[in-house]
Amino acid sequence: MKLALAIGYSGARMALPVARVQRAEALGYDSVWTAEAYGSDALSPLAYLAAVTQRIKLGSGVIQLAARTAANAAMTAGTIDAMGGGGRMLLGIGVSGPQIVEGWYGEPWGRPYYRLRDYVAIIRKIWAREAPVTHAGEEISLPYQGPGAAGLAKPLKSILHMNPAIPIYLGTGNAASVRLTAEIADGWLPLGFVPGSLPEYRPWLEEGFRRAGGGKSLAGFDIVANCHVQVADDVGAALAALKPEVALYVGGMGARGKNYHKDLMTRRGYGAAAERIQELFLAGRKDEAAAAVPDEWVDHKSLVGPKARIIERFRAWTDSGATTLAVRTQQDEAVEVIAEAARHHA
Repeated sequence: MKLALAIGYSGARMALPVARVQRAEALGYDSVWTAEAYGSDALSPLAYLAAVTQRIKLGSGVIQLAARTAANAAMTAGTIDAMGGGGRMLLGIGVSGPQIVEGWYGEPWGRPYYRLRDYVAIIRKIWAREAPVTHAGEEISLPYQGPGAAGLAKPLKSILHMNPAIPIYLGTGNAASVRLTAEIADGWLPLGFVPGSLPEYRPWLEEGFRRAGGGKSLAGFDIVANCHVQVADDVGAALAALKPEVALYVGGMGARGKNYHKDLMTRRGYGAAAERIQELFLAGRKDEAAAAVPDEWVDHKSLVGPKARIIERFRAWTDSGATTLAVRTQQDEAVEVIAEAARHHA
């Protein structure tokens, strides 16, 4: 299993944990992943990290599809890859949700399945440079000929000769989108992957591989599982520290009737807790919502506690079917402990 560091997006003030990323690189971590919501973007930090690291791969986990056109995503990823010496960029893409797509970016939610398929196809055509890019898609077409068009569009080919083999990862979680990921992507950034969950996803992945053809399979397909890591003497306190984020996503990331994180928690057998968390969070009782998050839910998708406990429980992740473990932490010590755990279970 490869190791990765997931640094997410910045808070109120832009902060990039450069020293932690450099230490992860020195310890043999394979990649570092940024993110974006409605604050710091995912790609600018990767350009900076390309300049202050040597080998570690640079992943966007994920860029939001509505934030930029497919051509802009292709250009930016290709530029960062070239600036980093080539072969380091990993382009992770997700559709986000209608609240952000329409409320923040001012784009229509549309049909995200088809929009994602078109988006990836256009990016690959741009990188390949086989011809001026045209694409007649279900949701996105080039050249644009819709309302407001000047009628002067011309297919173009990238001036920059970009790396055509930049891997594309998709952040997905439901049946249709996971099948699409297996069909058109090089890797997967699963939402809610935990030890024991691969059997739930495997039929969807296998169907996607079948659609892709060419012998595509789990072999060579990168599954990047995210895991919170916190080294602490008090396991209960460590779990409690992670609960407010769970409450935010289950309770507030999405509408009352359309929240993937709540649906996922329900699907995993925590339906009553998920309902209670959402009810409390939407009522403004955020502390109570966090307290309603079960310890078992947090513990199953995290590695927390003393070093010995983390190292022991790391085995469940190596046996999970994920090929990369992305460590989410604010602790330099946690980066060291996970590197030790990987050596212990090698």
